[in-house]
Amino acid sequence: MSLFWVMIHQLAEIQEQMPSSKKVITREKWEKRLNHIRIRKEDMNKLVMNFLVTEGYAEAVAKFRMETGTKSDMDVAMIMDRMAVNKAVQCGNVEDAIEKVNDLNPKILDTNPELFFHLQQQRLIELIRNEKIEEALEFAQEELAPRGEENQSFLEELERTVSLLVFKDVSNCPIRELLDISQRLKTANEVNAAILTSQSHEKDPKLHSLLKMLIWAQNQLDEKATYPRIKDFSKATLENPAV
Repeated sequence: MSLFWVMIHQLAEIQEQMPSSKKVITREKWEKRLNHIRIRKEDMNKLVMNFLVTEGYAEAVAKFRMETGTKSDMDVAMIMDRMAVNKAVQCGNVEDAIEKVNDLNPKILDTNPELFFHLQQQRLIELIRNEKIEEALEFAQEELAPRGEENQSFLEELERTVSLLVFKDVSNCPIRELLDISQRLKTANEVNAAILTSQSHEKDPKLHSLLKMLIWAQNQLDEKATYPRIKDFSKATLENPAV
């Protein structure tokens, strides 16, 4: 966060000066500005807790709360229930996942037809994966086709999914990504976001938003100055400015 505000302040200063060429900010000056900014440990702990809750690390939430005294805006049991749904989808147990979602809050699927369709689509994919061809065709016709008639985008997704049945060797199929684990993860993330929204919680951790803001600020400053920038955000190390 401190780096973000340093960039914002620097942008404001450069904008006021309107230099004809890029301003050069030395590493010494940059680090001096960073050292002058103080962030409360309590605020950092809240960010960490928000990340743990949103990502569903129930055990870590309990331990972090005990060690730091940081309060969570969600009960550990609620996190575990949400992660049980997530695990069911990722394991391909879509029927179980739907039951668990309805146990948590029936309105989630009742008010989100797109999410329900994607869960049913994932269920169809699992039938195809397990080579239950007749059951897959029957399920597509009875459960998904009527929804496709009401929604053009649903129909297109259904046709794309059913086309998996045309290929004997799905490894060479142009839509084989539907059978990848990434498709399960995509559906699981969609369900997770819907559950969080129903619980009046943000869908993404605040840390993600702060990182996006940092990248935006850095891109803006790149146009106006040469400074110690972050190239690899996974390491968050500053590179010396190119003079």
